[in-house]
Amino acid sequence: MSAAGTRASGLARLRPLAGILTALLVAQSGTRISAIAIPWFVLVTTGSATQTGLVVFCEMGPYVVIKAFTGPLVDRVGPRRISRVADVVSAASALLIPLLHAEGMLSFGALLVLVAVIGAVRSPGDLAKDVMIPEAAERSQVPLERATGLAGVIERLSGTVGPAVGGALIGLAGPMTGLGVNAACFALGSLIIGVALPRGMGQPHGRTAEEREDESDTEGGYWRSFRQGFAFLRGEPLLLTLSAMIGITNLLDAACIAVFVPVWAKESGYGPAAIGLVWAAFSIAATVGSLAAAAVAHRLRRRPVFFLGWLVTGAPRFLILASGAPLWVVVAVIGIGGLGGGFLNPIIGAVQYERIPPEMVGRVRGIAQALTWAGIPLGGLLGGAAVAGVGLGPVLVATGVLYFLTTNLAGLRPEWHEMDRHRGKGRAGSVPPTPADATQSAP
Repeated sequence: MSAAGTRASGLARLRPLAGILTALLVAQSGTRISAIAIPWFVLVTTGSATQTGLVVFCEMGPYVVIKAFTGPLVDRVGPRRISRVADVVSAASALLIPLLHAEGMLSFGALLVLVAVIGAVRSPGDLAKDVMIPEAAERSQVPLERATGLAGVIERLSGTVGPAVGGALIGLAGPMTGLGVNAACFALGSLIIGVALPRGMGQPHGRTAEEREDESDTEGGYWRSFRQGFAFLRGEPLLLTLSAMIGITNLLDAACIAVFVPVWAKESGYGPAAIGLVWAAFSIAATVGSLAAAAVAHRLRRRPVFFLGWLVTGAPRFLILASGAPLWVVVAVIGIGGLGGGFLNPIIGAVQYERIPPEMVGRVRGIAQALTWAGIPLGGLLGGAAVAGVGLGPVLVATGVLYFLTTNLAGLRPEWHEMDRHRGKGRAGSVPPTPADATQSAP
């Protein structure tokens, strides 16, 4: 085969993974733009921080709740179809906001409803794309850690580029333009899933005998499927402990982002520019860490890398903010933390995908992600109450200690030794791709 033919064959093989990563980049970038546009629109039109917080809660609350219950639907209908439909509905809902505003018909109540719809529909759309990553890795013949590492890179890039582009766009053209771009991103994501992914990818997996018996009873089948996912997660100590640990750290991270860093920037006199500098350093370093993880994580022992990453990215952030250190030291410590954090999601994703049977990925991942995200809507509320009660310094120290105990001492539990048990064996219940499967990426 000629060099050109070899390159073409290699590109065709990578098409499934490239397609899903592109769809993730578009969707997540649009979401980051929306995360700036909607709160800013409410703040400048109402002047109320309370209403701004309520809008954010109305999006994230349904997002977390719905994610727990849509897993069985993703498994039954198929992630490809769910992703496309969810993106189309999200695009229509996002586009309605500027259209109603232009007609003078956008009341605050209507905005809350539309934002809640976006959050509720975006949740199964995100889950569906997430579920397709291991299949894309298998079809592209890419190690699972590398695929999840690249997904982590996409998440970090969208978290860095999306806010920067969104902030500039909203500053120049206003928040309604940002929401229009968000709607376009949702629509483009649906198009990519439909066109760029190979035919046959993202279809429902074979159901169990019990599920086939329930096909005539949709409601009974759904709840049986949900219970099976919950029972599977409960019967996997490693996955359950992992979900509980990440749920606590997400709550603490949400408090840090929403309250601790802004209060620190105000009390230290560094101002809002320091907030952007701190999180830019973290995001850039986390992107580098994710790239490194995509390149080498599949060759490393997971458990030591995992807990070293938590040690670097966790408690030091809170302790350095409490120390009164100069700005450059704070930025350096938090940046190093981002580097360690870049290795976490690739390992977490690989462990989960390997241990969950393909036909149950949607429902188990949905429940697990709902557990890990449950504290995020409450993080800012609890963090604000704690700072108001005892002051920023003591809260930062206490949070750093809690973070350390949660992420490192918890690692002494015996189930963590199983992180490498299924490594290299493919996903639970899956069949290694045959030579015919390897060429299935062609349309």
